[in-house]
Amino acid sequence: MLARNRFLLLVVVGGAALAILSLSLQFLNLIPTTPIVEEQPFQAADGGIGAALGKSRKRVFPVPHTEEPNPIFEAYGYCNTPNRTEQAWEGHSPADYKLLSVQVMIRHGDRYPLYSIPKTKRPSIDCTLSTSRKPSHPLLNAFIGHMGQGSRGHWESPLGSVPRLPNHSACEMGELTQTGVVQHLRNGQLLRHAYKRHNLLPSDWSPRQVWVETTGKSRTLQSGLAFLYGFLTDFDWTRLTVRHQWSTLFCGSACDCPARNRYLEEEQRRQYRLRVADTELERTYVDMARTLGVLTRQLRAANPIDSLLCHLCHDLSFPCAPMGDSGAGGCLTMAQFAVIRRQQLDDEVDRRRAGLYRKYAILAMYPYLNRTATKMERVAKASEAGRQPRAGGEEVFTLASAHDVTVAPLLSALGLEEARFPRFAARIVFELWKSPSATQGQAKKRAGKGEKSKVKDGELFIRVLYNGEDVTFHTAFCRSHDGHASQPLCPLKNFLSFVRKDMFSIVSATSYKEACYRRPG
Repeated sequence: MLARNRFLLLVVVGGAALAILSLSLQFLNLIPTTPIVEEQPFQAADGGIGAALGKSRKRVFPVPHTEEPNPIFEAYGYCNTPNRTEQAWEGHSPADYKLLSVQVMIRHGDRYPLYSIPKTKRPSIDCTLSTSRKPSHPLLNAFIGHMGQGSRGHWESPLGSVPRLPNHSACEMGELTQTGVVQHLRNGQLLRHAYKRHNLLPSDWSPRQVWVETTGKSRTLQSGLAFLYGFLTDFDWTRLTVRHQWSTLFCGSACDCPARNRYLEEEQRRQYRLRVADTELERTYVDMARTLGVLTRQLRAANPIDSLLCHLCHDLSFPCAPMGDSGAGGCLTMAQFAVIRRQQLDDEVDRRRAGLYRKYAILAMYPYLNRTATKMERVAKASEAGRQPRAGGEEVFTLASAHDVTVAPLLSALGLEEARFPRFAARIVFELWKSPSATQGQAKKRAGKGEKSKVKDGELFIRVLYNGEDVTFHTAFCRSHDGHASQPLCPLKNFLSFVRKDMFSIVSATSYKEACYRRPG
C-alpha cells in the first residue's frame, strides 16, 4: 500500500509538472508546416485589426534564418484558423502499394483559456454549436445530431459522464470552442478523402478494427469525436468503444519512470533560469502588472499569454482594466504580447541546445511508440499470404486524442526537434505500407532499363506525417535512408529497431527499464 501511495504521489506531481511545462513551452518557434495559408488579419500593437499578413507557404523545415522570426506571425500559425485551403499528403505512395494501417495522434482543437487575467473581463466566446456562426462546416449539423445518439456507444469509465458536445453559451475554462470542433471535422474529412481509394476500412468494419482513446478532458473527447465523424461520417455507435487514457503521456501501465521525472525537473530549471535572465521580459511583466494594478508575480501566475492568444485567435481586442485612483488602468498591447512570444522563441532555441527535453521525451513517449510498433507488427503478420485472419481483424485505424504535452514530446522523441510546437488540432500520422508481390507489382516494370529494383516482394514500410506534410526522412530512424533511391519509403524495420533499442542511446541505456531505474551519476 505504501508503494502504491508513493506511486500515486509521483503521478500527481508529474502531472502538475507536465501542466507547468506545457504552459511554458507553448507557442514556440518550431517548424511551420501548413502547406497553403490564405490571407489572415492581424492585430496591431494598439489591439485593433491591422493589415493582412499576406500569403505564405509554410514549410516543414524552414530555410536558413536570414532574419529573426516574427512572433506575431508565428502565433497565428498556432491558432490554425480554419479559413484556408490545405493539402494533405496522407495516403500518397508508389503505385500498387497496399495501405495496411493508420495510427493518428491529435491535439485537441481551439479551446477557451485555462487562466484568466486579473482585473479584466474574460473573453466573450459562445461555446454552444451553431451552423449560423462562423467558422462552420457542412458536417456540423449532422455531427450535432449524431452525438445525440452517443448513448448507444461503449464508454470506458469515466468517459460516459463527459459531455460529447461543448454546451455553454459563456465558455468555461478549457472548454472546446466551435472553432475547435470545425478544425477536427476538417481533419477527419481530409483523411477520409486521402484514404478513400485505399479501402483502409471495410464498410462493415468490426469493433476491433477501429481503436479510439482519449484523456478524460471534455476538449480531447469532443475533438476525437469530431475527427472520427469527419473520417467515418454517420458511424455505427454500437460498434464503437471509446477508451480512457488516464495519463496525458498515453503510457498505460508503463508510466512509472523516475528518470523521466528528473529530466523534466532539470528542463524546468533551465527554462526558469533563461526567463529570469531576460531583462526585457521582466520590464514587460512589470509594465503589464502596473497597467492592471496587480503585483507582477500575480500576473505571471495568471499566465497572461494563454488568455492573450485566445483574444488573438478569435480576433478580439486585448483586455483592458478600468482606471483606478492609483493611476492604474488601460489595455494590454500587442507589443507586450510580442515580447513574451519572442522570449518563448529564444527558449526553444536554448531547449534544443541543452538537450534535456529530448531525453525527457524519449522516456515519456516510449510506451506510446512501443504500442504503435506492436500494432504495426500485428497488422503486418495478419497480411502475410496464407495466414488465417484473426476473428474481428486487427486494429487498422487508431485515433489518440491528446494534448500539447503529448504531441510535443512525441515529435521530439521521433527526432523532429525542429518541428513547430503543436498548434490547435495538430495531427501526427503513422502509415504502414506493403510493397506489391511480383505478380501484381508494376513498380519494378517501371524501373529504367538496367536498373535493378531494391524492393523485395511484400516488404513493409512506414511513413510519418505532421499536419499533412511527410516528415519521414527527417525522423531520427530514417534520416540517413536514401529517400531518392528506387524505393522512396522508409523500411518498417528502421522504426522497430529505433523503438526497441536505438532511441535509448540518447539516455545512455539499452532499454526502457534500464533508462528509468538506473541511479543518477
